[in-house]
Parts: sequence; C-alpha cells; structure tokens
Amino acid sequence: MVAKSTSNEVVALQESLTFTVDLPAQVREAPEHEAAVAIPEFAGDPGDIVPSIGPNTTTITVASESVAVLPEEDEPLPIPELPESDVVYTRRGKKSRKVSSTPESAAMLTADRLIEPRRRRKPAPEGFLQRLLYDATFRLVNVGDSYRVRERKALDARIAKHFDGGTRFVAVLSRKGGVGKTTITTILGMAMAKVREDRVIAIDANPDRGTLAERVTRQNPSTVRDVVAQAKEIGTFSQFQAHITRDNTRLHILASDTDPLVSEAFDEAGYNVVADMAERFYSVAITDCGTGVVHSVMKATLERADSVVIVSGGSVDEARLASETLTWLESNGYGHLVENAIVALNTSTQGTNLVKLEEIEAHFQSRVRDIARIPYDAHLATGSLIDFDEIAPLTKSAARDLAALVIDGIPELPAD
Repeated sequence: MVAKSTSNEVVALQESLTFTVDLPAQVREAPEHEAAVAIPEFAGDPGDIVPSIGPNTTTITVASESVAVLPEEDEPLPIPELPESDVVYTRRGKKSRKVSSTPESAAMLTADRLIEPRRRRKPAPEGFLQRLLYDATFRLVNVGDSYRVRERKALDARIAKHFDGGTRFVAVLSRKGGVGKTTITTILGMAMAKVREDRVIAIDANPDRGTLAERVTRQNPSTVRDVVAQAKEIGTFSQFQAHITRDNTRLHILASDTDPLVSEAFDEAGYNVVADMAERFYSVAITDCGTGVVHSVMKATLERADSVVIVSGGSVDEARLASETLTWLESNGYGHLVENAIVALNTSTQGTNLVKLEEIEAHFQSRVRDIARIPYDAHLATGSLIDFDEIAPLTKSAARDLAALVIDGIPELPAD
C-alpha cells in the first residue's frame, strides 16, 4: 500500500493495522421504567448455584420438595373422589320426583304441577269493584274475584271434572211422554259441553222416533241406524263425525230414525254398537231414552249407565210415574242407579202451579241423591231449536246445576 504525502514524498505503510479499543463494562444503562419491572438478581444460597458448561450461564438447583411432578402425556390426570352422601342432587338442587310406572297422558302436564307457586301470577279479578280497584292501583292490589264469580268458577270446576278410564254414560229416563225429557237431555248436554274440554255426545236411543236432533240445527241426515250399518267402515273420529250434528256449545248429537217403520231396527245390539263407538271418541255420553222401560234398548242403556236422570213434571200423575220408574229400577236390579240418581223436576208442564212442588221434592229427596228444579223458559217452551245463549239466566243456571250434580255422582275411576 502506498500513501502520498503533501510534500510529494512517497511513504511506505504497513500492510495491516490493528486497533484496540477498551469499552466500559456496562455499555447501556437501563432506564428507570425498565428497571422497575426487571427481575432482581437471584438471592439464594451461593451453594445452590452450580457453574454450567457454557460461558456466561448458570444453573440454579432447587430443592425437589417444591417441584410438582407432572404425569406423562399418556397417563390420565387423577380425579379427586367426592365425599359420600345420601342426598340425590339434581340440576335445581332438589330431589327427583317419582316416575310413574305407566306412561302419563298429556293432561297430566298441568300448570299447577309444572309452575312454581311463587312464580304464578294471580289472574286479574272479575267483578266491577274488584277490577276497578285492580286497575286504579296499576295492578298492585288484587283482592280476587267477586262472590258470584267465585261461585261460577266453582261450578265450572265441578262440571269439568276429569275422568280416567273410559267413557261415562248418563241415561235420561221418563215413563211418560211430554214431560220435557228430550229438552232436559239437550240443555244438560249443552251445559256440560260448554265447560268441559273433552267431547260430550247425546245419543237419541228412542226406538219410537226421537226428536233430539230437532233441538239443534241438523247438519246431516245420518242416524244411529246408519252408524250401525257402517260400523266396520268407521275407523277414525273424522269418519264418525260425518254422522253427527255439532251444536255451537260443542255438543255432538246422534239422531235416531225419523221413520217409525224402520226405527224398530235399533235394538239392544244396535245400541251396543253405537255405545262402543262412543267409547272410542267421547268422555261423556248422554242417552235420551224412550218411554218404554221394557224395550231391549233400555236394558242395554241401563247396563252401561254410570248415572241416571229421572225427569218428572209438576203434576200429580207425572210425579207418580217418575216415582214408579224408580221402583221399577230397584225391582230389576238397578238399585245402585237409584241411590245415585238425580230427579230433574220440570216446572214448565201443566198443573205445576196447582201442586205443592216442595212436597214432590221431599218425596224424591227420600229416594234419590239430589233434585234439580228446572224453571219455565219461553225459549224452551216452543219445543223447537234450542240456543243455549238465548236461555233465560235462571234456566241456564238450573241447567248448569243439573250438570254439576250429575258429574258429582259419576265415579272418577271406572267401576269394577
């Protein structure tokens, strides 16, 4: 290498130069914010520090008692055992309910069963003053329903009683025509159907041309004889309801034959076919019987009956015939029906105003379970179509009382 000087002299330089720089031990000082979070120097026992192989590194030996030994990857972690206890815990911390041994129906899933009492909201009260107070206090004060509303709801609960185990049959009897037996059957069925959530049917089993279907607007010409003839083809409720008439109260009516020449075809066997069909689709079946108690249809009706309603007029001879009907039932092996019977005293017949109705009621009270007095009603007196909403309030209340009395006497479980 040749360097040129300012005096035009050539100076020979060495081929290489070596410079030695002494740097301070600490090149950079850590700022205060780094020093504040820095890990302090190890302050352990110097005997625990063992020099490692590599330079500028050290190894710290820690006592084995303070080290947690992890299991191998293939070895599952141990699960601690819970203390033994006799208490069965569920998701909500309560004991599990007992499970029924037989499948439950959907009717068992009631609000009373599923909703906690403290979470139920009390319904708005019914009654003028009760509702006025409820609204004026912004729904804070709820004193409950009025007395009349409570009575109405209690009667509804009696009529709507739930039955398990099959259809309940109610027979409406009278040995004398013209006492309002068919009318009583109609308003009894309407009072039940309007309240109950299940199906109610009224069957006209009068072998001498019944008029039950004439009390409502008839929707088809089918009769009990048609059901008997097509019984093998009726497999569903949709097929069966093609033969019935439905009232606006949801009462179903099955008419009898209108031609007296063919009505005799409906006998004991025919009634059993119709009754078997009703057992498949209905919870309550009301049978409007004829006046002939010795007819074969009457025998089949009484054998299936869970309760009977004896219709009596307000005259002397009508009351006697009704009482003789009870005697006939007792003497022919139906004493259990007499003990559970209800007498419907129809006060709209002739002669009612001339007799002591209290004496008639006292007589029947000694023989049957209860009595229901049906007052005169202009809407019913026409003998034509019956609209339950058009009945006078007093008559409607009497029909509901009769329905509640009948339901009260029907066993909740099927008789053995």
